Amino acid sequence: MSNPLEAARKRMTRAMTGEGALRSAHWIDAFLSVPRETFVPRFTIGYGIEARVYEEGEADYPEATYTDTSLITRWDSGGSPISSSSAPSLMARMLEAFDSNAGPVLEIGTGTGYNCALLCHHFGADHVVSVDVDPDLTANAREKLATLGYAPTLLTGDGTSGHPDRAPYGGILATCGVDRIPPEWIRQVRPGGVIVTNIGSGVAKLTVDEAQSASGRFLPEAAKFMRARPTPERVTEKASKYTKLIARGTGKRVIERLPDHHDGPVGVLRELVHGHVLEISLRQPEVVTMSLVPADGPVMYGLMHPPSGSWARVSPVAEHTAEVVSGGALDLWTERISLLSGWLKSGRPTPGDYHLTVDSRGQHVLRREKPAPSIWRFHETSDS
Repeated sequence: MSNPLEAARKRMTRAMTGEGALRSAHWIDAFLSVPRETFVPRFTIGYGIEARVYEEGEADYPEATYTDTSLITRWDSGGSPISSSSAPSLMARMLEAFDSNAGPVLEIGTGTGYNCALLCHHFGADHVVSVDVDPDLTANAREKLATLGYAPTLLTGDGTSGHPDRAPYGGILATCGVDRIPPEWIRQVRPGGVIVTNIGSGVAKLTVDEAQSASGRFLPEAAKFMRARPTPERVTEKASKYTKLIARGTGKRVIERLPDHHDGPVGVLRELVHGHVLEISLRQPEVVTMSLVPADGPVMYGLMHPPSGSWARVSPVAEHTAEVVSGGALDLWTERISLLSGWLKSGRPTPGDYHLTVDSRGQHVLRREKPAPSIWRFHETSDS
């Protein structure tokens, strides 16, 4: 009788190979060999009323375990997810981009330990270092990895500082998101090595050079990981904290014309707030966004910048116009709608159309060549 988990693992690996997420024989072998179930005996798929919990031993657990989606395993005290096993196809694309030829390699964000196990399978556990800010996650991952015979170097600490004791690395792979590439990462990778990480709404693959700069392109697909936390106690900013201000706040009021969109003004505002425009995600990484549906009016779209207290409420009022009410020192609306308009006029480019350079001082320069050359320079965020 076939093992349902093994059969589901094979199906998932075949599917990822067929769609092109997996290409290299060594990563195909890793996904076929490393059991995801070891690291996620209990998990949740979905959010809110659509959330469903799965546990080892249930009839539908094998199929759910090898679903190509994120499996949430831990939440912070505010109810936001802080650890998961990422969607396997995204993991596969990042591992394929992580073409380091030699160890040691450094993983930022141990999490469940599943991705660390895949690295161990390929590079050998002696050549893998993994850091997570949460001591409980580190301890759990160490235990799970040991059951498979893997004993990588697992550390508890702020991963944005890297781990200089084992540097230089052949590459750094981050399974969490960052707003800016930490200069420490670049300094700890040898020339020719790579950094693969989620930054903004994309995944960048950067190659480090002799001048301690890093540059490269983004993978084609949009992606957004859970953000790196400086401490295990850090609670994620939730949009619900600011709904009263967005819904009822009084401030400067203007009527603005919206750019053309095939879904009308609602389509524009939906992309403004919930889209994956790379230059917006890098320019306004700390902005919390939301949609509010009042009982007696149109949908309201909110922007909130917690560090400055700046905010904006946007509501469609006619075919090509919206009412914008805002407060605070920063003009979140004007910058955001300008970037969105340029993106729409450029034909909605995907992350793969962009190139990122980070110099030794930490300056970030984003470029897009088509349809016309565009360039953006980004300052540090308040958390940097």
